[in-house]
Amino acid sequence: MVKIGNIELGEFPLLLAPMEDVSDPPFRAVCKEKGADLMYTEFISAEGLIREADKSIKKLDIYDYERPIGIQIFGEKIESMREAAAIAEAASPALLDINYGCPVNNVACRGAGAGILLDLPKMQTMTAEIVKRVSLPVTVKTRLGWDVNSIKIVEVAQRLQDAGIQALTIHGRTRQQMYKGEADWSYIADVKNHPAIRIPIFGNGDIDTPQKALAYRNEYGIDGIMIGRASIGYPWIFQEIKHFFKTGEQLAPPDLQERIATLQKHLQHAIQWKGERTGILEMRRHYTNYLKGLPEVKTYRQMLVEAGDLLTVESILAELVNKLMAA
Repeated sequence: MVKIGNIELGEFPLLLAPMEDVSDPPFRAVCKEKGADLMYTEFISAEGLIREADKSIKKLDIYDYERPIGIQIFGEKIESMREAAAIAEAASPALLDINYGCPVNNVACRGAGAGILLDLPKMQTMTAEIVKRVSLPVTVKTRLGWDVNSIKIVEVAQRLQDAGIQALTIHGRTRQQMYKGEADWSYIADVKNHPAIRIPIFGNGDIDTPQKALAYRNEYGIDGIMIGRASIGYPWIFQEIKHFFKTGEQLAPPDLQERIATLQKHLQHAIQWKGERTGILEMRRHYTNYLKGLPEVKTYRQMLVEAGDLLTVESILAELVNKLMAA
């Protein structure tokens, strides 16, 4: 049984990665339904929380059906991260996660996200201060290092464990790689297999099939897997992996009706969360993946993107189903 603090996550949990502009409550709702064991909010700016910026505060929204869920924060100032951690704790998540992995320039080049991997003493101090500030379990998501010449992930893991974190997720790329090339899980295995490491170690990067998930579980010995991009528009990845682990068989992919039904459920959650206009606008980024592989997908995607109200969206989806069923 994998545990983070007192949170029981099963024998080999599947985690939904925190993804900016993706892993909001509507998306998390369908991923939870399809088998995600632990999910995280989008990453939230510490400075935004302190200033009570609307966008940052809105990201604290969590719902009972999502639990257990973690709130993830990022920032470069230790005192700001302490304050933000306390604000996040007040939203009653199961745990608090620190982002030490974001590679984008306006985060990493300020010394936040993956940028802190260039200053390991500061990383350790910041982490320890956050752990002391909250009563929740604290976890971290990070990368292998800034670049291939500065990979010190075993030292990073030991420092973070010493600072008091209770689980670590490692994305198997450096900051310099961004999302290019292959993730190198051998470094993740080095952390998991190090005799000084006692906390759960989760691997992240390139898991997009049940077969790969099983192979990586067996080869690298990690305690669980975090899935990011493969889940966008395809929350079934979680149940497919679990089915494959249990039976050794590939679960049949969702048929058209299931895909449309889940898309509609996602849309309804989006509208309930942010209202019809904003919910429909924010849903546009998901249509391509939900409809991937269907005939005339570009035509229908364009129609959906241009639709401005729920009635129109539902009419387009109904037309798509009827057309494909008649084909």
